[in-house]
Amino acid sequence: MLSNTATPTYYGRFRDAVMKGKIPVCNEIAMEMSRIDDLIANPNYYYDDKAIDGFIAYCENELTLTDGSDLTLLDTFKLWAESIFGWYYFVERSVYEPNPNGHGGRYIRKRIKKRLVNKQYLILGRGGAKSVYASCLQNYFLNVDTTTTHQITTAPTMRQADEVMSPIRTAITRARGPLFQFLTEGSMQNTTGSKAKRMKLSPTKKGIENFLTGSLLEVRPMSINKLQGLRVKIATIDEWLSGDIREDVVGAIEQGASKVDDYLIVAISSEGTVRNGSGDTIKMELMDILRGDYINPHVSIWYYKLDSIDEVPKPEMWLKANPNLGKTVSYEAYQLDVERAEKAPATRNDILAKRFGIPMEGYTYYFTYEETLPHRKKEYWQMPCALGADLSQGDDFCAFTFLFPLRNGAFGIKTRNYISSRTLSKLPLAMRAKYEQFMEEGSLVVLEGSVLDMMQVYEDVDNHIAHNDYDVRCFGYDPYNAKEFIERWATENGAFGIEKVIQGVKTESVPLGELKMLAEDRKLLFDEELMSFAMGNCITLEDTNGNRKLFKKRYEQKIDAVAALMDAYVAYKHNREAFE
Repeated sequence: MLSNTATPTYYGRFRDAVMKGKIPVCNEIAMEMSRIDDLIANPNYYYDDKAIDGFIAYCENELTLTDGSDLTLLDTFKLWAESIFGWYYFVERSVYEPNPNGHGGRYIRKRIKKRLVNKQYLILGRGGAKSVYASCLQNYFLNVDTTTTHQITTAPTMRQADEVMSPIRTAITRARGPLFQFLTEGSMQNTTGSKAKRMKLSPTKKGIENFLTGSLLEVRPMSINKLQGLRVKIATIDEWLSGDIREDVVGAIEQGASKVDDYLIVAISSEGTVRNGSGDTIKMELMDILRGDYINPHVSIWYYKLDSIDEVPKPEMWLKANPNLGKTVSYEAYQLDVERAEKAPATRNDILAKRFGIPMEGYTYYFTYEETLPHRKKEYWQMPCALGADLSQGDDFCAFTFLFPLRNGAFGIKTRNYISSRTLSKLPLAMRAKYEQFMEEGSLVVLEGSVLDMMQVYEDVDNHIAHNDYDVRCFGYDPYNAKEFIERWATENGAFGIEKVIQGVKTESVPLGELKMLAEDRKLLFDEELMSFAMGNCITLEDTNGNRKLFKKRYEQKIDAVAALMDAYVAYKHNREAFE
């Protein structure tokens, strides 16, 4: 029955297990637990145990897994579903009531019971049976809700979204319980005879249709154009953090779904390796809700992850990242991935993100995570250096890197980068926060205007060199878009030591290999976050002979500071005698 003081059944069991130390939880889950405790304490919110019991009974009596075996709900499924179906509140509404004689009517004020949670975000490691959970919810609404509902499931690819549909098709084929036996009785071919002898629930070209209620569950592509303006009762969004999603699909679905009473959006994903997409912006909002900076009881957030990278070697802590470990995915699978991450650094970031929920910066295919950690702050006042410039995107990002040869074969590195105010204004929220951090440390300068004026950039670089008294002895540049800059440099500083570094396998392969060795030995001494960020974004293309070149994969993945570093290094190697 409804109660505004009761503790939810499955949450109560979960909380007891956490208190006794049986289940380790991360900070984010602890914050969500305190949010649920606030709901229990708030007299305006009511808990209904009948709703969650009905959901569990339906799933365990009727549903199957993709392979046709009986479905038994995991404790975590019950916990997550309870936070959706368990909580209700009352609102006063004007409702039209017809007169008993059938002529006319009037509006009266009524208290209406509404479900509290409209959105649930679920972030947990690979192999946590997230798609099966989404499938259970879709199936429940399709067959238990007597209203005509439109339901959608979406993912970065249509095939991936089909993972939510396949357990429902299997359940229809198997018809395990009495409800499904009734719904699947009859034939789809019976189009002219009695409707009673026709199948009431069937997979069709559109998706999965319930002909009793006229409800439809379909797969949609993950793009705002295809998701806008729908009257969706329930939507599941799969892997919204994993792919390179640049659009806020959750917001697009919500705008349409808000036309329907008691809609539900469930967004499930494992952590991704692509930063600065819309997923990171959503995560910033979720963290604000968890911390209590922004109060929103209509959102349920289950964000499983390890608290720090130090917990990766501790199997007893892995439950923090995947609460279904040992049930839906084996400890052995995790152990093999940990060993692989140690042996193959290229896979490390993907494994840390996907298995342990630790979001990593970019796909560090070239420099490992340790190699991108900044060093202690250092000043290189009046020291000789090689300067590298990458001006290839003049309207967007200009990078200058200073390379200071030090004794014992190490190199000091300082970088200075320029963007236009227009570029800054168009950044997504998560990326904007990152850029402001760079601006604070002085490695990024924003110049007014839509397009960077190369002469203005020249003046600023010149002033920067004069201010720090750097002794620039050679200058490496990528010729693309650099003509006027180089001409002025040659006029004012002389043509000696200016080296043209054409981008491509031929010129890049050797210096990249040497820079990688220096980074491994921690002999590239940079202290700026921007340099660390650029190194974290570096991906290299390798041809059949093992020659490499920098891969400027995406416009947003800034690697210009590393390209400038390589130009400076090439110039230094060609003019070594200038530093002796």
